[in-house]
Amino acid sequence: MDLQLTEHQSILRSTTRDLLAGDFRKEVLVAIDAGRQSGLEPWAQLVSTGILGALIPEEYGGAGTSVTDAAVVFEELGRGPVSGPHLSSGVLAALAIMEGGTPEQRQDLLPAFATGKRIVTLAITEEDYGWEPRFIQATASRHDGELVLDGTKLYVHDAGMATDLIVAALLDGGGIGLALVAADAPGVSRRPLPGFATGLYEVRFEGVRLPESALVGGGSEDGWSILERVFPKAVTLLGAYQVGGLAQVYDMSLEYSRTRRQFQQPIGRFQRVQDHVIDILNRLDEARWTTYEALWKLDTGRDAATSVHMAAAVASEAYYLGCNSAHDVHAGVGIMREYGLTLHTKMSRTLYHYLGGPRYHRKKLAQALGL
Repeated sequence: MDLQLTEHQSILRSTTRDLLAGDFRKEVLVAIDAGRQSGLEPWAQLVSTGILGALIPEEYGGAGTSVTDAAVVFEELGRGPVSGPHLSSGVLAALAIMEGGTPEQRQDLLPAFATGKRIVTLAITEEDYGWEPRFIQATASRHDGELVLDGTKLYVHDAGMATDLIVAALLDGGGIGLALVAADAPGVSRRPLPGFATGLYEVRFEGVRLPESALVGGGSEDGWSILERVFPKAVTLLGAYQVGGLAQVYDMSLEYSRTRRQFQQPIGRFQRVQDHVIDILNRLDEARWTTYEALWKLDTGRDAATSVHMAAAVASEAYYLGCNSAHDVHAGVGIMREYGLTLHTKMSRTLYHYLGGPRYHRKKLAQALGL
């Protein structure tokens, strides 16, 4: 197993890093987080490079690259951390259409995803939060040849920027359908969820009328099986993003321990500070190598279930706890918005349960191992 980057991937990493250094400087990210600047213009600049269409086949305007190639990009985005619908639209929604969409849906939607003309996010979780079909309570009932969608989705990522949503809902036949809904359709309302989180929304659907062709797969009641085919790649790319975030947190903490002085010496000479920095490094290593093992298995066609769930559990927890240790290193300066560490602290909390938290993935790991 060779986990080193290829020459192409190294070039992709440096290209992405240079792009972010120009268009997504810390000052820009802080301004977006504080609501002083819109994220639409930076998002458009990022989409224009084509790097967010990595998983979309070339015939639909994407790059058609490997999952590992996409992970290289997502790791650099995590270093920002760059918020936006790159995972929601470029990965989750795109893979859902690739896996379950009709030929007409693929032809209509995937080129628009690749160019950013349509931004689509998945609306799955509800008040009784969970990433299993038993938690779905929203309904899409058939009336007079149409679907009528009702329900409330909570903690929907990037819904504020979305032009469309893919909504998981119970169908009359008892299955779960994935309905494509315009974000500005009558009966759809979006409300940002305040708090120590980034880009989360409540989305309400009240009597939203849709043609049956709006279902991904053209009337399919097998929507959850589509999601189950999408989740392994999406979860692992989320892990790559978290690895990038933790790598930046480690770099910030190490540099601060070298330059901040107390008692006429750098604080990095104090044992307790060293303990915190080493804790971040250890968590970074475990997150990076479990994630890249999962990527390797996905790209080589091996059974990746155990590695995907292991990586997901490790990466979410490592990013969360690594940020805690970083605040121990930085003390007071770490809570200053302008310094940039709180961007990662918020993001680590926002993503902790996304696509399933560590406890969920440990349970899935045990099942995959037959325990």
